[in-house]
Amino acid sequence: MTQVDGEAAQLKSEADEPGWEVDPDDDWGLAVVATVGRQVKLRREAVGMRACRFGEAVGYGEDMIYKLESGKRIPRPEFLDRADEVLGAGGLLSAMKEDVEKVRYPKKVRDLADLEAKAVELLSYGNHNLHGLLQTIEYARSLLGTRRPVPPEEQLEQAVAARMARKTVFDRSPAPEFSFVLEETTLRRPVGGKMVWRAQLEHLLEVAQLRNVEIQVMPTDRWDHPGTGGRIQVLKFGDGTAVGRMDDEFNGRPVHDPRQLRILELRYGIIRAEALTARESLAFIEELLGET
Repeated sequence: MTQVDGEAAQLKSEADEPGWEVDPDDDWGLAVVATVGRQVKLRREAVGMRACRFGEAVGYGEDMIYKLESGKRIPRPEFLDRADEVLGAGGLLSAMKEDVEKVRYPKKVRDLADLEAKAVELLSYGNHNLHGLLQTIEYARSLLGTRRPVPPEEQLEQAVAARMARKTVFDRSPAPEFSFVLEETTLRRPVGGKMVWRAQLEHLLEVAQLRNVEIQVMPTDRWDHPGTGGRIQVLKFGDGTAVGRMDDEFNGRPVHDPRQLRILELRYGIIRAEALTARESLAFIEELLGET
């Protein structure tokens, strides 16, 4: 079992609710969930099964069945499999799992994951938090839990699951090239407490061993570089196009124009040159881990 698989299994074991709420700003997601719910209801009524009896058969309460059928909740894959079996749908309901799985994550996260899945090269500098692709599940949960107002537990777990799902990009073949430059302060901040922090540092060392991943550390005392305005991210694609973003440039919005991308790549190149080398950075993280 890979780490991604293990994290997904952990999320599944910790989730008590039969489904999550769909992103209200996701028109496509709302349509998918409504369609799936309607199909479940039609199949249930076609076989003459009351909602309470159907709920008993699939292990859910009657109230939750009504919520799923009305499109108010996102059904879990195991529910669709069980419903397909109980209602004799012949695979119709199970076949909807792929679209439903996408709906489980907010639209903006899904869009980002789609871009990352197509990229052949990813450049990322962060001066506030570790990049989401580098976070462990415990670190991500602790970090997302600092948001205010405090997010409902269900919403928090949905955000964590979405972040972990993006990490499948590491398993792609051919593998994309990753370059991460991390500010020293993000490594020293004990997010989640000592044990979570240590596990996160250990994870960085593991990821850095991948041949297509380069992690560099920017020491705090190196202030004279163009990254003080915030994070910089650039995704490059196989057709030669790219998309980038910087917090204090272009209103923080994604840009595709070659002239604007050149500015981002120029700044990232300088940042990369000012940071510790990949080998020095690994030694720095190892030393920091030994101090904890």
